[in-house]
Amino acid sequence: MLYFPFSETSPFSLLVVVNAFVGAMVGMERSILPAIAEQEFKLVAHTAILAFIVVFGVAKAITNYFAGRFSDAYGRKVVLVIGWLIATPVPFLLMWAPSWNWILLANVFLGVSQGLTWSTTVIMKIDLAGPKNRGTAMGINEFAGYFAVGAAALATGWIATNYGLRPQPFYLGVAFAVIGLLLSVLVVRETRGHAQMEAAMTATRGAAIVPPQRAIFWQTSVRDPNLSSISQAGLVNNLNDGMAWGLFPFVFAGAGMTLTQIGTLAAIYPTVWGVCQLFTGALSDRIGRKGLIVAGMWVQAAGIAIIAFRSSFGWYATGAILLGIGTAMVYPTLLAAIGDVVNPAWRASTVGVYRFWRDLGYAIGALLAGVVADLYGVVSAVWLVAAITFLSGMVVIVRMRY
Repeated sequence: MLYFPFSETSPFSLLVVVNAFVGAMVGMERSILPAIAEQEFKLVAHTAILAFIVVFGVAKAITNYFAGRFSDAYGRKVVLVIGWLIATPVPFLLMWAPSWNWILLANVFLGVSQGLTWSTTVIMKIDLAGPKNRGTAMGINEFAGYFAVGAAALATGWIATNYGLRPQPFYLGVAFAVIGLLLSVLVVRETRGHAQMEAAMTATRGAAIVPPQRAIFWQTSVRDPNLSSISQAGLVNNLNDGMAWGLFPFVFAGAGMTLTQIGTLAAIYPTVWGVCQLFTGALSDRIGRKGLIVAGMWVQAAGIAIIAFRSSFGWYATGAILLGIGTAMVYPTLLAAIGDVVNPAWRASTVGVYRFWRDLGYAIGALLAGVVADLYGVVSAVWLVAAITFLSGMVVIVRMRY
């Protein structure tokens, strides 16, 4: 059977495991890199510190753009394996970097790797799931990735508290990279044939002739109201995630939180995000995409506002939980919505364009948050991002048609 994600349990489940290791590679630096910037490299300006998220976001966004096209042209598995090969230097660079520029280089490698590996696991699960279960498949995929982000953030925060900021927390990254690479090389199977079969069976969407990449980019970014709404919501979602990644540790530290508490708070948001996607992805298959996307953006805005407004561990945890729930409502739903409206023959390319815009949000969010934080304070930057997130939901209401 082609269309139910668990009908081919072994390949689908294996990709869930692989994506958990992909997510863990990001999570290992999420709670401690701002502390490394301040304590070891003596950086002060928020813009300079958040540069690691900017270079990560730009590298990942550009790579996403090409990963989808390469997956359509050359197959999914080869792109996945190349992504893991690029990831292997990252933990060693983070361990032994003699200057902040080496940390930035590590995040370039990490961004390229994430663009290849995460994009490919998304595309492969869409291939296996078919049209009736895309939301469920994306929920499972993003659950695995972001639960692992949270678990890795919690683990590295604990290790940093007990053993130091470097190199011990990044030993985990070596294991993540090696295991992910071995699984991808030895066990993962190619899935492009599923998409080709689905395209052949979907006559109502026209011949399976892939349009020029420029046409796909224009449709996804501007012309098509559904795809462009999805793209802007994805960008704003990761804009607020880039802000959370870079500024929340400073917010929490400024309120007197310990490194262990900061690590816990940094883990709550992606963990809740990950777990809730097991339900929100499937829910979008049943009740539709648009309502979940709008509500999710507004719940995120509420969570960010609470963190800006309050200054205790309990309130911070509440805001992080709301941010995680809202993101879970949006993240798998946006990916599933793309699969609803594009021909399977160029679906991977469209996903690549969407993920280009979405992950460019990391860079825009970090840069915007850093500049505003330096000029007007960290809390002002958090409030601004909350407002932008709310307005993104309004754009979806007005522009998205289904």
